[in-house]
Amino acid sequence: MGSQEVSTVDWQGKYVTVAGLGVSGIPAARALHERGALVTVVNDGDDERARAQAAELEALGITVRLGDGATLPPSTELVVTAPGWQPDKPLFLAAAEAGVPVWGDVELAWRLRGDNGRKAAPWLAVTGTNGKTTTVRMLASILEAAGLRTAAVGNIGVSLLDAVLGETEYDVLAVELSSYQLHWAPSLRAHSAAVLNLAPDHLDWHGSMEAYAADKGRVYEGNTVACVYNVADPATEDLVREADVEEGCRAIGFTLGAPGPSQLGVVDGILVDRAFVANRQKQAQELAEVTDVDPPAPHNIANALAAAALARAFGVEPAAVRDGLRAFRPDAHRIEHVADIGEVAYVDDSKATNTHATEASLAAYDSIVWIAGGLAKGATFDELVIGAAKRLRGVVLMGADRALIHEALTRHAPEVPVVDLDRTDTGAMSEAVARAAELARPGDTVLLAPACASMDMFTNYNKRGEAFADAVRARADESA
Repeated sequence: MGSQEVSTVDWQGKYVTVAGLGVSGIPAARALHERGALVTVVNDGDDERARAQAAELEALGITVRLGDGATLPPSTELVVTAPGWQPDKPLFLAAAEAGVPVWGDVELAWRLRGDNGRKAAPWLAVTGTNGKTTTVRMLASILEAAGLRTAAVGNIGVSLLDAVLGETEYDVLAVELSSYQLHWAPSLRAHSAAVLNLAPDHLDWHGSMEAYAADKGRVYEGNTVACVYNVADPATEDLVREADVEEGCRAIGFTLGAPGPSQLGVVDGILVDRAFVANRQKQAQELAEVTDVDPPAPHNIANALAAAALARAFGVEPAAVRDGLRAFRPDAHRIEHVADIGEVAYVDDSKATNTHATEASLAAYDSIVWIAGGLAKGATFDELVIGAAKRLRGVVLMGADRALIHEALTRHAPEVPVVDLDRTDTGAMSEAVARAAELARPGDTVLLAPACASMDMFTNYNKRGEAFADAVRARADESA
């Protein structure tokens, strides 16, 4: 199916099982029920919240089965699943055995776009291990600067179903897609798409790095204009080569160096385009300055180049790229400058929950007191420490799996002083900031980039970042 074609399904009387209550399951159940499908929702949990959600759906005439997400209901013709449900769950194995297709929320949204005469907006899709949300929000800012009706949707928090079925008729959508979502989206065909980077993540869900990469690579299938890849990460270009795209679709690289033909890159502090110009062998188009990107850290420049490539693939003029990047402000807890105290910068990158994101964060500063630790999720830290050792003034560790980082530091950076906080209570962050301040010297950056998940100590990475910022501001008030 070409990317501009709209799939039509006769839902009337179709038996559909929706797997999982929640942010994707409930809207999916409602949308399918409204179109005449006979919907049964199955859910593993049977708590008070699930019962309240079930009651609302049952009032509409939707069947809900709580505490049993494993059994395939009789007569099921289609399963629509929440993206987080693992492929080896008994429900999906039973569906495969019965020849019943399984779609995710993204696949359903793709099939329903253009429903009831709505305009089917093209999708510009972004995936990758790190940087997805920032890139999609940059892309939406650029598209808005070009005067286009758009929204940042998908894994970013705004439901794709809401976007495609709502009242607003968009010109184009900036879509963040996780590997989970792509796994369950067999017919998705984007206008253009980018894979920002690939590093081991969610391997417990996918089963292997090969399977994880293959699911990421699905974003390129059927692209019509551009497959955007990272020159510094050859695995992303490999995925482009393997993709079955529409005739005429081009491979477009982005690089922090000087770009070759069909690439976007950086020359003398200027973001330039040698892909979407009349003579890409000899010409380059200035798009923006590095200083237009907030913050101008290397990995964030890469995000900006990927967003610019997708926007240019959609025909956006250079001035809109510049204006959109200037207007963009990053989300909280993503390399967020909190304060300067005594010529020491304090930066919150609590969103750096894996080693790949932390590697990029550490590379943005020359002399660092690093605050790290939490739940390692099976990660190892040797390569991260080897790459960052020369930048480390000191390290403060906390959290359940801090010993793994400490061991890597002992092996590869034994000269770097390490403070090991033997506590996992939320108050540990104040002590971590205080100890980091003792290690820091004028010109240093105290950087929270944990390389780990937060749930051993905090509800989420947001709460962890807020605890860091509160501790820093309290210290700033004391020194004022």
